[in-house]
Amino acid sequence: MEGGQKTYTVRHRWEDRPVPPPPDGTQTQYLPFRQEKGRHGRPEWLKAKVPDGPGYREIKQTMRGLKLHTVCEEARCPNIGECWNNRTATFMILGNVCTRSCGFCAVLTGKPQGLDLGEPARVADAVKKMGLRHAVITSVNRDELPDGGASVFAATIRAIREEVPGCAVEVLTPDFKGDREAIRTVMEARPDTFNHNIETVPRLYGAVRPQAKYGRSLEVLRYAKELNPAGLTKSGFMVGLGEVEEEIHQTLRDLREHEVDIVTVGQYLRPTENHLPMSRYYTPKEFAEIKKYALSLGFRHVESGPLVRSSYHAHEQTEDARRATAPA
Repeated sequence: MEGGQKTYTVRHRWEDRPVPPPPDGTQTQYLPFRQEKGRHGRPEWLKAKVPDGPGYREIKQTMRGLKLHTVCEEARCPNIGECWNNRTATFMILGNVCTRSCGFCAVLTGKPQGLDLGEPARVADAVKKMGLRHAVITSVNRDELPDGGASVFAATIRAIREEVPGCAVEVLTPDFKGDREAIRTVMEARPDTFNHNIETVPRLYGAVRPQAKYGRSLEVLRYAKELNPAGLTKSGFMVGLGEVEEEIHQTLRDLREHEVDIVTVGQYLRPTENHLPMSRYYTPKEFAEIKKYALSLGFRHVESGPLVRSSYHAHEQTEDARRATAPA
């Protein structure tokens, strides 16, 4: 049945989430929030244009007209102007209220109520109206649902396939608490790319993803690949939360050992002063070095840069990964 959502915002107090020190025992220094947000705080390579343009306005009108949410807006993605003007967007299903309180995320935390069972058809309608060749579907966490919302993911994939047969579908799912039946439900709908983000290095999970488990997320990715070996799996994480180089390398090795094909690495940007603080800005050169290391491990595509987010250039990522797997 359809139902409305009563929402409220949880203010994430990062002070209540102590961060363990790095392996070498040093204490991480964090940037003051005023320096992160100040007029001259951010380096030039992190300054995105104010979103506008005909494509941006058209997509915004389409989303509002069909009563749909996008993670582009809810998570305050810095690439929203570029992506929407290129007629790409990431649909966020299952409402806009999350049952978890990740320390980095700008999406509302609260108690979602009800399911909108007409949502999959409206997403498919939007994909058709926008003329998409590659649709990305993500969601909030819905831990109160028996299957975590997996059946709605599957219904959305099927609706897009029916309405726009030539469109590739990428899903960015929660961990479903590791429920294999939920993962199977999604995979049986045959998404072209299955994405689940690891988000950060294991040491920082207690602060960054307190209701998640590093090992569980890795197993979600491995099981998705097991269910569809021919499909692509993908994951991503942020830097700038206090991790060190060896932790980045180990996380990349862990993802590759769990047969992940595509990885994305981007700069963490603090949404509000109540979210986790930033340790530092990584330079474009450092992101290039991360990419070089990741490629040496055998990933089929690596997207690494200051403004990279999970769905940034998603269509190009998939095409590049498929070319890498195609026989010579």
